[in-house]
Amino acid sequence: MRHESVQDLPVNHVLADLQATLESGHEAVLQAPPGAGKTTLVPLALLDESWLGGRKIIMLEPRRMAARTAAARMAELLGEEVGQTVGYSIRLDSRTSAQTRIEVITEGILTRRLQSDPGLEDVGLVIFDEFHERSLDSDLCLALCLQGREIFREGPPLKLLVMSATLDGEAVASLLGGAPIVTSQGRQFPVQTRFGRTHRLQDPIAPAVVAATQRALLDQDASVLVFLPGQREINAVGRELARALDEVGHEGIILAPLYGGLSLKKQQRAIAPAPAGQRKVVLSTNVAETSLTIEGIGAVVDSGLVREAQFDPVSGMTRLATRRVSQASAEQRRGRAGRLGPGHCYRLWSEEQHHRLSAHSTPEILHADLAPLVLQLLSWGVDDAAELAWLDAPPEAAWQQALSILEQTGALYTQDDGKPQLTPHGVRLAQMPLHPRLAHMLLVACDIHATETACLLAAVLAERSPLGDLGTDLGRKIDLLMGEQPCPASAEGWFKRTWQLARRYGRIAAQVHKPKRFAMGVEADDVMGILLASAYPDRIARRRANSPDYQLANGRAASMPQEDALAREEWIAVAEIGGQSGSDTDRIYSAVALNPACFRNILSALVREEERVEWDSRSERFVAQRRRLTGALEISAEPITTVSDDARDNALLGVIRRKGLDILPWSEPLRQWRNRVQLLHRVNRDAAENPWPDLSDEALLATLETWLLPYLAPVSRLEDFKRLDLKQILHAQLGWPLPLELERLAPERISVPSGSNIPVDYTQDPPVLAVKLQEMFGCEETPTIAGGKIALQVHLLSPAQRPLQVTQDLSGFWRSSYQEVKREMKGRYPKHPWPDDPIAAKATAHTKRRAQSLQ
Repeated sequence: MRHESVQDLPVNHVLADLQATLESGHEAVLQAPPGAGKTTLVPLALLDESWLGGRKIIMLEPRRMAARTAAARMAELLGEEVGQTVGYSIRLDSRTSAQTRIEVITEGILTRRLQSDPGLEDVGLVIFDEFHERSLDSDLCLALCLQGREIFREGPPLKLLVMSATLDGEAVASLLGGAPIVTSQGRQFPVQTRFGRTHRLQDPIAPAVVAATQRALLDQDASVLVFLPGQREINAVGRELARALDEVGHEGIILAPLYGGLSLKKQQRAIAPAPAGQRKVVLSTNVAETSLTIEGIGAVVDSGLVREAQFDPVSGMTRLATRRVSQASAEQRRGRAGRLGPGHCYRLWSEEQHHRLSAHSTPEILHADLAPLVLQLLSWGVDDAAELAWLDAPPEAAWQQALSILEQTGALYTQDDGKPQLTPHGVRLAQMPLHPRLAHMLLVACDIHATETACLLAAVLAERSPLGDLGTDLGRKIDLLMGEQPCPASAEGWFKRTWQLARRYGRIAAQVHKPKRFAMGVEADDVMGILLASAYPDRIARRRANSPDYQLANGRAASMPQEDALAREEWIAVAEIGGQSGSDTDRIYSAVALNPACFRNILSALVREEERVEWDSRSERFVAQRRRLTGALEISAEPITTVSDDARDNALLGVIRRKGLDILPWSEPLRQWRNRVQLLHRVNRDAAENPWPDLSDEALLATLETWLLPYLAPVSRLEDFKRLDLKQILHAQLGWPLPLELERLAPERISVPSGSNIPVDYTQDPPVLAVKLQEMFGCEETPTIAGGKIALQVHLLSPAQRPLQVTQDLSGFWRSSYQEVKREMKGRYPKHPWPDDPIAAKATAHTKRRAQSLQ
């Protein structure tokens, strides 16, 4: 199996153009497909350019593995050891020297260098490699470099080169002020693509991956690269594939996992060519998509899945979500099979599904936790993201959520003008190369003499653990690291890396921490709860009453397996949590017990006191309490004996507005009275001065303070509202002489020709006069109210009190419809009078016999 020489790499053909571009300008964009050689050859080709003037080249890589590999390959081409002309600096590892001219680093390191040296005076060129991955740090570093060289650079301008496999070159070039684009076409052998069946996200992928990998091994004699979403799937597929290969007698096949948590030795084993006579199956995350070149690959098996962190600014949670790759990512993966010759790509999804994939991956800045970015920008002196140049600006919701997190950790305060300002504590957090939550936890630990525990906790949260069987309680992992439990052989690498990272955190904390005059001692059993509550105050949780679930301080619900030992605790501090988008309840993955007594002292900064003077909807009574809360969680409550009148009034009026006016003791006569007043209010609506008050629901609810509040002193329970003298309260709204006017203009009863006083129903519009037909004989004019402005709607009733006619035109009824009603009703009600001329007849409320006897 042959390996490409440096001279064969396609990027060689554009190096002269790139050198000329950077000679004449200060920005350039290089587009080159994976495997073109840009990562290895471009920095070396620019090292001796005159404009560099002996200054350094910094090349940013989005992944530690790629940074180490790129530095090693360049050093090899120079015939040197890493750390001489070419070095690297990544988390936990740095190999540089005074003679290092090319330094490959991960982006977070550059951010901190820019904070201490905004102009990067000893650097001549910054290369952004694999920029198409659009990591949060790469976007931030580019924005800071652009502003830093404009404002702070004193020497020759800092040159910027953005390199990418697939990228919207025009957009980046525009961001760089119209930078020239240099394109390497690369060299790609044809790759035969085979699609699989329709795949659902919830379907297991291991069987399909194993089958496709076996097919790839049979189809050709090259090594196979398998793309999987994460470590869990890599381990599962590795086990099943090893069994399957043993069953069919495949020999000379090396299974090599490849992901960020592996030791350097195992990563190098996956990247290096297979020994003569053997082949490799590399089971990789998307780290092998563009960042690394793996020798000898002739076939790709693509699960089509990727695992990404997704931040939800509403809940404040970051969740790892497995999702489908973009079409651009799928094409890059496919291209890995065509580096050495014609290859094969086995896609585990259908061709129809492929057409529905998004064109490109979403930039991390649009779905990430922005707390680290906002902290760095505030430290830089920027309180508004719009001050910097971005390809995609940080979303406003995530920006505000980040400000909230930083405020909770004591990193900032809000000035009188509304702008955020870092506190001295926030300045120290910005100097620490880890998430602000964990940095805050380390400094809190220094104050309570618990630095070692905090460093181990931070390292455990930063390094993925292979120990999935220890339950939710993080304390068990700390016990293992402290030697109180034996460490399984499978976790020895994790054990070593975690301690290495913890010791580094300890050094960082010691450098940054400013000792307090008086350090507070705490009980050993309370330490981890205090530390995690300090780092994740929004994830403090309390078990709900009569429920196995917990409520978080941010208001979300969460749960853990009921058999978990930690599930018996009432209070816990949660570190890791996840869930499905749209779900009401999240899943707790790691936490520790929390002693609520700590809220009285060491965690008092997380507590706020408030007076709760309100109507309790559960007990249906007025309550007055002084509550201590952390977030949305109540820690304790005690009754308040003295309540201000304003607080009590607001609580009582609030329940009326929520429940409505029906909680008051309305009687039918009072409803009629209210409607009579309201009718006259409407009639006089256009008058210059309307003497009649507005008693509609809307008006009464809006003016509760004036007409009802003075009478609410006796009310403390819901039933007390029913004891109010609502008639007296409302009648007081009519000043003299309106009560008399009300009886004149909107009387309760109307006298009809028979001599009866008939009640008017004011609940209907227009008001209704329901009267026996015979009682209206002789009446030609329809009765009116409101000074003749409103004609009543007359319901003429049968002797059985059923409507025979509904009219506002009595005269018209007598002259038309009456005769038809008479023909139909006379036979049915012969005892009652049905005269031929109702206008001339005498009105009566009685039968014919009764009427004659009264004569």
